[in-house]
Amino acid sequence: MSFVQGPNGEQVIPIRIDGLALPVHDARLIPVESVSQCKVIHYAHSATPEIATLAADSSQRAFLKWKTSTHVQRRDLLLRTADIIDSWADRFVEVQIAETGCFEGWARFNVSNLTRGMREIASHISHMTTGELPPLEVPGSIVLVYKEPVGPVLVIPPWNAAMILSGRGMAAPIGAGCSVVLKASEMCPQTHHLIVQAYEEAGMPKGLINIVQAAREDATAVTEALIAHPSIRKVEFIGSAAVGRIIGQLSSKYLKPVLMELGGKAPAVVLKDADVKHAAGKIIQGMVMHHGQICMSTDRIVVVQDVAEELISQLKTALATTFAGKQGVAVSRKQAKRGQALLLRAQAAGARFIVGDASLNAEETSLTPTIVTDVKRTDEIFHEEIFSPAAILTVVKDEAEAIQVANDTTYGLNAAVHSRNVLNAIRVAQQIEAGQVHICETTGYDEQTLPIGGTKDSGWGRNNGKYGLAEFLEEKTISIHDPAVSKNRFGDEK
Repeated sequence: MSFVQGPNGEQVIPIRIDGLALPVHDARLIPVESVSQCKVIHYAHSATPEIATLAADSSQRAFLKWKTSTHVQRRDLLLRTADIIDSWADRFVEVQIAETGCFEGWARFNVSNLTRGMREIASHISHMTTGELPPLEVPGSIVLVYKEPVGPVLVIPPWNAAMILSGRGMAAPIGAGCSVVLKASEMCPQTHHLIVQAYEEAGMPKGLINIVQAAREDATAVTEALIAHPSIRKVEFIGSAAVGRIIGQLSSKYLKPVLMELGGKAPAVVLKDADVKHAAGKIIQGMVMHHGQICMSTDRIVVVQDVAEELISQLKTALATTFAGKQGVAVSRKQAKRGQALLLRAQAAGARFIVGDASLNAEETSLTPTIVTDVKRTDEIFHEEIFSPAAILTVVKDEAEAIQVANDTTYGLNAAVHSRNVLNAIRVAQQIEAGQVHICETTGYDEQTLPIGGTKDSGWGRNNGKYGLAEFLEEKTISIHDPAVSKNRFGDEK
């Protein structure tokens, strides 16, 4: 199991370096509370900057060996680990539900989506690491362009898609030949440790993945110690734009490249020729899934006035029937109350609720799905990611205004366009500033063969399959010149 025994008999998620659990100190325990069980279910051991340094040192030692591994060794490790994760599916489901309060369906989706993603990454290792022989102008010369792993990678995943985002974050660097320091989320440390345990079960070399976590008050110092460490050569962060700015500033301070997938305020644009009933179902699905705690959740609804009344009616119907009670619970009471507060402050400033009332359940763990309109640019909810089963609805006069409203945000992760005219929908999609735009689908659509990432304040770089592998490879050029035929390229010698 992922646990060790704490000084007072507590179940504790340890820090693991070189495949071994570090001794637990009772003054550095992080309580992990389950919102579904309304209690602390276990603890995690919080790291220090000194421990972070040990993890990075270990990753460097492992990298020096792993970078010489063959594409077959890397591929087979990912495939064996994926098989083990699938065989532990029930265990992973139980742990995710306990730590994050998600529905069983979301937990099982995390398992299957991760293992499909790992197999997709594995299938691309051989050709993505293949070098090139570029054509040259200089006679008697050959240039070899190698694809090499960047080095040890710091991966900082969130809790909301606990398996997908952490597992993907490890699989691509390992497939490229890198080692990983995983800074597990303090919200779901057992889930993250269990994935690493699957790698260990599959025969992962010691130190290839070292895993630490930190309490909120320790996180800044631990993270900087890792980013500053000379062995860490790249950072992957998935989380909020606010924290992304901090990670970006730290990484630039130490000249470390960053792959970041940040928040979003995904718009679903409904044009006048849309299948309105279908659009409403996809919008509500994108709004309530996992209590709206997905960076790709439908945060805004932009509808052309011709079909606005019909859409609102269909949204109400979808919520009352297909998606009744499907919003689940928030990861914490604090998160549920945050979403409610955003809505109530907007209402106090003149916005209107047209669906739902922003109320919480008796346990204050779940927000009633709510759609608000008449939101002003000065309202906090206009700019902030809601991260709850709620959305802003804006009625526009035509397609041109719909595009303008969709782009009126600092974010640019996902979007959707609803129209029966595919060519028109593509034309609109091309004008929306987002990394992914989905036609007649939820804003949260994703496949392992597709690149995923953001524009604007939603980050940079791309994940999934070959696109994720490319983020952790860099080119090295080696040129060879025959002295018998090479000549001065810079003019005749004097």
